[in-house]
Amino acid sequence: MKNFLIVLLGATLLLTGCGGEKSSEHVELSIAAAASLTDAMKDLVALYEKSNPTVKLTFNFGSSGALEQAIENGGKADLFFSAAQKQMNMLEEAGELAEGTRRDLLRNEVVLIAPKDSALEIKTFNDLAREDVKRIALGEPKGVPVGQYSEEILTSLNLLDAVKSKAVYGSDVRQVLSWVEAGEADCGIVYATDAAISDKVKVIAVAPEGTHKPVIYPAAVIKSSKQLDAAKKFLDFTTSAGAKEIFEHYGFKVVE
Repeated sequence: MKNFLIVLLGATLLLTGCGGEKSSEHVELSIAAAASLTDAMKDLVALYEKSNPTVKLTFNFGSSGALEQAIENGGKADLFFSAAQKQMNMLEEAGELAEGTRRDLLRNEVVLIAPKDSALEIKTFNDLAREDVKRIALGEPKGVPVGQYSEEILTSLNLLDAVKSKAVYGSDVRQVLSWVEAGEADCGIVYATDAAISDKVKVIAVAPEGTHKPVIYPAAVIKSSKQLDAAKKFLDFTTSAGAKEIFEHYGFKVVE
């Protein structure tokens, strides 16, 4: 019996001793994601954690520009999902991305919206120049991708000068959506996926083809992550059939 106890104790020490990492160890991943991904990512988390119970996913949603700056300044993030290439390019140029992990994940569209009960009868982007359209919600163009796309569209349609004096700038696309929902703006420019989740707004028009850069959502693992393998595994999951179904449910188009 004494010898048996010694063997058992030795086996226990081998399993739990220093340097031995148990496969059941819990991992927490911190994910920085564009605000327009909020709803899709919440469903993705539920699906992923169901089959990966030792992994906990936490999210920081916001404008891609603010998230990019936070990561570059040392903010904690294991993965980054951007709503535009610009912010991902900046991180890549700064050497912040884990090699070989960057990929284009999703496509989106840019649309003009108005409150569902609006009486202004806005029908096209050109109507933004009308005198009775007084307050237009846009994303802040320096750090909010939808704001950058909006500025490209308005410039292409020769509307930027007419719109600037009426513009109110949101810190991310969800703020733009909320202003239009509440009637605090006569109209606004958001992604098609944001308009689709709201029953308080109506889509007036889709941005004409060729008026802005393609709306591509890139994703990558951050090089400083302490959980590189787990982060890469989740990134791979975002291209799975189950993830594709969720993204398409929210109106995204998956990049093949």
